Amino acid sequence: MDDPLGSPDPDGPLLVIVDGANVVGSRPDGWWRDRRGAAERLRDRLAREGLPGHEGAVELVLVVEGAARGVESVPGVRVAEAPGSGDDRIVQLTAEHPDRARLVVTADRELRRRVTELGAEVAGPRTVLG
Repeated sequence: MDDPLGSPDPDGPLLVIVDGANVVGSRPDGWWRDRRGAAERLRDRLAREGLPGHEGAVELVLVVEGAARGVESVPGVRVAEAPGSGDDRIVQLTAEHPDRARLVVTADRELRRRVTELGAEVAGPRTVLG
């Protein structure tokens, strides 16, 4: 898959795994005062807007950790809690679906390296934040 926003995989929708902490932390809007609320706002935005610029079906997974735990899934967005490291949970989710097209949304360089080694594409927070 050369273009993370290109055609969907014929074997299923594009699996989009969003690094909640990294995406929320990419904008200095006071998120640190209410991490769970910030994760809920991101979840709701993803549910409303999906993956902007992508025409095909997507399966959205928002990974939360730390103080953002407890955010519930909503139609269109599955929330996956990380019992420890959010990065490790994202790598685990990526590895569980080796035959699907996967896009990991994060700016974290080390996480990007880890998931691209598993065959996933990566994109920065602007992909979902506009």
